[in-house]
Amino acid sequence: MPPSEKDRVRLHHMMDACRKALFFASDKTREDLENDELLALALVRLLEVIGEASKGTSEELRARCPMIKWRALAGTRDRLIHGYFDVDLDIVWKIVSVDLPQLADALADVLKQ
Repeated sequence: MPPSEKDRVRLHHMMDACRKALFFASDKTREDLENDELLALALVRLLEVIGEASKGTSEELRARCPMIKWRALAGTRDRLIHGYFDVDLDIVWKIVSVDLPQLADALADVLKQ
């Protein structure tokens, strides 16, 4: 069963934010993230968008797509929004460099339905 139109919109928001974050981080290093405030702010904002969009998806979609770590996405968003004064760039870098490529692949698979 394909995602509802509402879910599809949220999935596209998530995919767009993933693609932008991966593009912005391409050819960058963890050290670049530390020294480039604009890059850090952009990546944090895109992770917030991914988390916020994930929170807007239906329970049905989340149940059908356990390969996407919905709770982790929402939790990351909450930590970034509410703990904006204490963002750990090591965690941001790990998410962008390791987790987002996997998330983008999973989102692409769901959007093919």
